[in-house]
Amino acid sequence: MALISTSPSSLSSSSSSSAAIPHRSFITFKNNNNKVRMNKTMIRGSSSGDSSRALSNGSSVLFRAAKHTVDTYITSGMVVGLGSGQASAMAIEYMGRQLRAGALKDVIGIPTSVASANEAAVAGIPLDQYQDTSQIDFAFDDADIIEEGTLVAVIGRQQPKGDESIIQEKSVLNAANKLVFMVSENQYKGVLDGSVPVLVQPVNWMETAEEIDDLFIGDAEVWRRASIGLAGPLGGDFPLVTKEGHHVLDIIFTSPIPSLAKVAESLDKIDGVVDHGVVSKFPCAVVIASESGLSTVDNLSANAAEGLQS
Repeated sequence: MALISTSPSSLSSSSSSSAAIPHRSFITFKNNNNKVRMNKTMIRGSSSGDSSRALSNGSSVLFRAAKHTVDTYITSGMVVGLGSGQASAMAIEYMGRQLRAGALKDVIGIPTSVASANEAAVAGIPLDQYQDTSQIDFAFDDADIIEEGTLVAVIGRQQPKGDESIIQEKSVLNAANKLVFMVSENQYKGVLDGSVPVLVQPVNWMETAEEIDDLFIGDAEVWRRASIGLAGPLGGDFPLVTKEGHHVLDIIFTSPIPSLAKVAESLDKIDGVVDHGVVSKFPCAVVIASESGLSTVDNLSANAAEGLQS
């Protein structure tokens, strides 16, 4: 099985070298992009003089996305899920400035991670902890990749720091009445590659990994994530253990991923799988940042999208 492959693959890139390997069950996965009616608008790039810091070009572009997200979707009195990542950190900082300036009032933040909680505390945003009964008006987050046409996202590719949790992050996002992802243009793709993280029970994790590997044979390798550096497919002597006590398996696709929804559906049926990094949410919007400006895409209903298509 690919779990004991001797040629490591990158967790964030794909290779076409395995195209000659016969496909099995994964060959049935079909792209579902044409089933979603999209609303797309363009916002031309504007000056980021509102930022008091010197930012690199990439960071400046993401700051525009973060500022646009806060200004467009967040109003006074909201309970807001605070995402994790570079763009989310900028949005949290900007939210804090708006609160201090009086442009926003009575906003409560619910963090998706320890990092976002710390960033919110520094920014002066009042916080509450997520509970199953939490009523969240709106949430924003970063994503590793967004599937064009469906807006299904992957989170959790990056090595977590401290007590970060995919489960907590997804819980906050799923509880929100509306979700916005903020990404750069190279993260919004029609042809998907890279990896999908999967949380599994530590007991009999090898059997779970083998079942996942059989599901995607010829199209992916399955590696257990190490807590320190790269330790090979088995995760070495110190595999990563989440704060909930789970191990993390990375499904590293060596062929394009036709459908994230089908991947998630297949993983949900496997014994030992606790959760994964695939996020599918309605309603959802994506703010896509590029040097030429910002574009927004959402999965509003066909009726709601009438007259807004561009």
